[in-house]
Amino acid sequence: MDSRDVKTYYHYTKIPQSRMATFDVYAAGLAKHHVSALLEFDVTESRRKLSALRKSGTPISFNGWLIKAISTSLERYPDAASFLYSRRKLITFKDHHISFVVEKQLGDHRVPLPMVLESVNSKSALEITREIEKVKDQVITKDDIVLAQSPKPYERLYYRLPGFLRRAFWRYLLNHPRLAFRKMGNISITSPGMMGKINGWFIHRSVHPVSFGIGSILKKPAVVDNEIQIREMLNVTALIDHDVIDGAPMVRFLKELTKNIEAGAGMEEEKA
Repeated sequence: MDSRDVKTYYHYTKIPQSRMATFDVYAAGLAKHHVSALLEFDVTESRRKLSALRKSGTPISFNGWLIKAISTSLERYPDAASFLYSRRKLITFKDHHISFVVEKQLGDHRVPLPMVLESVNSKSALEITREIEKVKDQVITKDDIVLAQSPKPYERLYYRLPGFLRRAFWRYLLNHPRLAFRKMGNISITSPGMMGKINGWFIHRSVHPVSFGIGSILKKPAVVDNEIQIREMLNVTALIDHDVIDGAPMVRFLKELTKNIEAGAGMEEEKA
């Protein structure tokens, strides 16, 4: 049979406009000198504390508390969230502005859009949780770029620009750290693993100095006090810019992060 006589059935699907920013961030992220760390945290005790707080009337979400724990860890190692200002200088901001990706419904598609949580270092886990929940109820349009922020007229043009101009915008932004801090923050968190249980790690891309890809929480055997127990383990991928922090302080920061996440740091203030 002539292959021309075989009917092939297919259809086209229009890519949501907001995905253009995802493509551009990925392209810009390829130029960063990130070190990838595949981490596993025992969150058994932390989740027990969260459950107890919820039962007592303090409805903190896991993501809200995790953002607070990450910020608390960066307080001791601020270089990890610094921008490269020049070949001889870093610029370190006092506050932690965190870009957190939220999935929203836009027409027939669910699309990821970032929201910028400002000054999370001065907020409680409960306040962070409430900000995230508020944004989840926000109605978005195809011109929205960042949740909870009305796009300025010139920002509405972003999706209408050709690719080389959109990528030029990102290069300009990253070369002006103070502007980048205002627009996108200095820390990024995305949580694809919360969409379903996946036994693995997500290797993401980012333009931020430090970013985290939150995986799934899975029950696994672990050694606790020389005994094998079933524990709840959280998979996390961390990307850290090697241009702004060396290997030794990077490891010390990750050790601090592990301690705070596994101990449920930041919950004590919620009980007060």
